[in-house]
Amino acid sequence: MVSHNHHIISVRELQKIYRIDRIEVRALNGVSFDIVPGEFVAIMGPSGSGKTTLTNLLGCLDTPTSGQYFLDGEEVSKLKENQLADIRNRKIGFVFQNFHLLPRLSALQNVELPMIYAGIPRHKRHHRAVELLKMVGLGSRIHHRPNQLSGGQNQRVAIARALVNDPAIILADEPTGNLDSLTGEEIMGIFQQLNRMGKTILLITHERDIALHAKCIFHLRDGKLVRIEEVPNPLNAETIIAEIQAQKKKEKEDHEPQ
Repeated sequence: MVSHNHHIISVRELQKIYRIDRIEVRALNGVSFDIVPGEFVAIMGPSGSGKTTLTNLLGCLDTPTSGQYFLDGEEVSKLKENQLADIRNRKIGFVFQNFHLLPRLSALQNVELPMIYAGIPRHKRHHRAVELLKMVGLGSRIHHRPNQLSGGQNQRVAIARALVNDPAIILADEPTGNLDSLTGEEIMGIFQQLNRMGKTILLITHERDIALHAKCIFHLRDGKLVRIEEVPNPLNAETIIAEIQAQKKKEKEDHEPQ
């Protein structure tokens, strides 16, 4: 049993200082917070607020100048580069704005890739990749390459790939940034479904209407966490999708000659 005080993420006084020539830039200035398993958090802030720096630290892509970061009970703030890479592969599922898929590989092969690095045998890899692609609604497209898929479909492939090693957290950086509003809602619907299944999701976005799908919003400004906003009634992607589709149908009917 996981005790109540178990946090999937604990951050204590995180600081990140970049030195450019002789100038010090404090990208993060003493950020502290805890996230419990199964939370859905959006991180918001204007450019220069520190959200990219925080994302890189939470994703174990970089280390803090000072402070502590515990991920799933393990202190990762002091780890070396090769240890960080290991944590990234085991504990974090990444979803990026630009999908980061390999163009020559099929959807199935793209999803299998992290499992190859993890040393999972071929039949298990294949089975898990197919299962996850079905779960994100791409069961009929598993052999298509990225250029044969729409942006929204490619993002679904990226989400399936993020899930293969059963990560502790999913870190989604502007995942709807390149998508139209309906497709963006479909992607948010998948994140909400995953969250209902118990996945911890961290969503980085600058769009408030996307952030409002989360259960709470962390607001960053000038390298500090200025407030944590609880979202009592998160936007439900399925409801919004139905509304957009009804609106489109109505517009189409209005334009058709009687």
